[in-house]
Amino acid sequence: MPEPDTNKPVWDEQRLASVHEQHDKARRVRNMFDAIAPTYERINRIFSGGRDRAWRKRTVAAARVRPGDRILDIACGTGDLLRTFHDRAPQAERYVGVDFAHEMLQRAAARSRNGEAWCEGDGLKLPFASQSFDVTSCAFGVRNYQDLDAGLREMHRVLRPGGRIAILEFTRPANPAIRVLHEFYSGKIMPAMATLMARDRSGAYRYLPRSVVSFLDAEELCGRLRAIGFSQVRAQPLTFGVVTIYTGTKDGA
Repeated sequence: MPEPDTNKPVWDEQRLASVHEQHDKARRVRNMFDAIAPTYERINRIFSGGRDRAWRKRTVAAARVRPGDRILDIACGTGDLLRTFHDRAPQAERYVGVDFAHEMLQRAAARSRNGEAWCEGDGLKLPFASQSFDVTSCAFGVRNYQDLDAGLREMHRVLRPGGRIAILEFTRPANPAIRVLHEFYSGKIMPAMATLMARDRSGAYRYLPRSVVSFLDAEELCGRLRAIGFSQVRAQPLTFGVVTIYTGTKDGA
């Protein structure tokens, strides 16, 4: 596969104005992540103040992994969340990561350990049989879907009855003062500094805050999960509501 063209902008001002309405959003997201793959983890660590580690640990705990479970992490990127599952829930039987950004997945696979498997595939059409997994997870990925409902339906389809979903996603803080401060940081300071540090020309770090403020709020996403067929749906805000963990169960156990 050819190297991504990091000199070509993926997101310009016109497209940033309506990131979730772009007909070719999936292609743009894939190209964007391919472009920032080499510095992705380092940038996340720096600009979350190291909180990204704690968020992933809480997500793993929320998934309630049982002995013998099979875990599928969707939009796994460089593999941070799946590795956290492996470290924090060693009782699982299998850990599988899937992503459609080749450069991200290459970096995940390069650090693979026993029990882990990596697959290049689209979250909207997962290359797995129905009822193949006990846990499906996704960190900072669902807002990037071209079709959110299709992606959630796939997460539900591949789960066995009684299986759990665990989604970690950015949200807008409910407190007005915290929201203003956070969105100044994420909308102004972070994009400028992260773009410089990553030498990014794709527009990835300008896309990030735009994709968050224009995405569903926690109540709306919980409603989508219930409509797909999940029960016991819960939203757990962390770090003043900067991120939220969503959990739910597939009925029929």
